[in-house]
Amino acid sequence: MTVRIIVVTGMSGSGKSTAVRALEDEGFYCIDNLPVRLFKVFVDLIGKSGEAFKGVVLVADIRGREFIKGYETAFKKIRTAGHTVEILFFDALDEILVRRFSETRRRHPIDEQCSVIEGIRIERERLSGLHQIATRYIDTSEFNVHQLRDYILRIVRGEDRDNPFVIEVQSFGFRYGIPLESSLVMDVRFLPNPFFVSELKSASGLDEAVRDYVLDNIQAAAFLENFFPLLDMLVPAHCKEGKAYLTISIGCTGGRHRSVAIAEATAMHLQTLWPTVRITHRDIEKDSK
Repeated sequence: MTVRIIVVTGMSGSGKSTAVRALEDEGFYCIDNLPVRLFKVFVDLIGKSGEAFKGVVLVADIRGREFIKGYETAFKKIRTAGHTVEILFFDALDEILVRRFSETRRRHPIDEQCSVIEGIRIERERLSGLHQIATRYIDTSEFNVHQLRDYILRIVRGEDRDNPFVIEVQSFGFRYGIPLESSLVMDVRFLPNPFFVSELKSASGLDEAVRDYVLDNIQAAAFLENFFPLLDMLVPAHCKEGKAYLTISIGCTGGRHRSVAIAEATAMHLQTLWPTVRITHRDIEKDSK
């Protein structure tokens, strides 16, 4: 029985754990840090078991010193036995990896005595051979957890070949911070605020009255008249760079009125031009009282 093997490897802090959880939920049998000499033995056992797995995910990285030395031989044996092997190499910019280690307060696994940035340098050097033979290189620098999960599932389902570019429009409140995953950020706090209109305060930008209040304003009309052509220039440029996601974040003070209405109008415009446009309102419920 032929088994689909996905090897998840790459830099520490690059999102491998998120990818594995997504693949496990998709029906793959996932195992972390298996000794490289047991790769083929394990795959053969899975193939003979007859259990209904979509495939096997082997997580192998810098923690397995033996793996770094023996992966080429292990992969060759598995392929010779008739199984397919896909190698997903996860990476991110150095500054992003440093920030993620700082946020989680984890030490770099390469050596407890070295700094995080030095650990990243050594790890990148030791994994260079794996990077070169990877069937898929995934830069997670601009992904949030949800985007990465969605992207991984699209890869394993084969959907990314037909529709690789996703635009995510999101509203947010500056009061709660700018979304870290933003590719483009637009501030619409210059527009009149429905929060100060008593009959609109408790509503949101999804309600018709608030939407009309925001969009019928002459300043909003002038803004959109310039903003949409700007997006029509920028979005194709980002797509041409090979990005999988483009996140357009539109903010107002609380993220409930103006940003929501403008984000909805922006998504509607983009949906006429691009096949996959999603919209979320991060802070719409936070300023409801």
